[in-house]
Amino acid sequence: MSQLQLRSPWPYPAVVAHRGGGAMAPENTLAGFRAGIAHGYRAAECDVKLSADNVCFLLHDDAVDRTSNGQGLAAELSMASLAQLDGGAWKGAAFAGEALPTFANVAAYCQAQGMLLNVEIKPCPGREEETGRLVAQEAARLWAGAAVPPLLSSFSAEALRAAQHAEPALPRAWLVEEVPANWQAMLQEMDCIALHCDHSTLTREQATAIKAAGYQLLCYTVNELARAREIMGWGVDSVCTDRLDLLPAVR
Repeated sequence: MSQLQLRSPWPYPAVVAHRGGGAMAPENTLAGFRAGIAHGYRAAECDVKLSADNVCFLLHDDAVDRTSNGQGLAAELSMASLAQLDGGAWKGAAFAGEALPTFANVAAYCQAQGMLLNVEIKPCPGREEETGRLVAQEAARLWAGAAVPPLLSSFSAEALRAAQHAEPALPRAWLVEEVPANWQAMLQEMDCIALHCDHSTLTREQATAIKAAGYQLLCYTVNELARAREIMGWGVDSVCTDRLDLLPAVR
């Protein structure tokens, strides 16, 4: 299947739960995904990186300190060590004992629940190519035969290119804070179907140009219903939100 075939129609819902469950649960945990499902969401975004022993697992930061009871750099910890950490207590006693899940854990849950996934490839410094390649290969294996594959995205062009070379059939999106002047050339080079950008920097003119060029457009992190409606009026296909309670899960 070509990227052009994947580009239309856009299979992902209009509203996507940020880091699994947004502000409703500890980020990048199965508790987060459960919160997304409970609020009616059928798509979520999460961050995937590599442990020291090259297991794909969910974590946003380079270090585990902020979102677990552990300390240190994720790139220096084995998956066995990461699995011992409490990734939920920081968010409240109700989430104490929540694990840092592997990518495989999340894939199984999402497919069982019929939840679509935007996988942000989040490499630790110096592991861009390796992370892009291994996350893409794992995604292809975990979603083999699925009707809708996960959408791979990254701020790292190096990681995204590695994913492209490893698993060219998987759909990709380039993540940016601001839409750069060379956005179309970059999307073409990496054979992406979409651009993902910070909603606060996007202009109506940019949205119009991106859509006119045939690309899909997702904006993060949109936490106000009025703003979501405004940019969707510009042609934005999906928004990623922390406020699962405020934004409807359907258009």
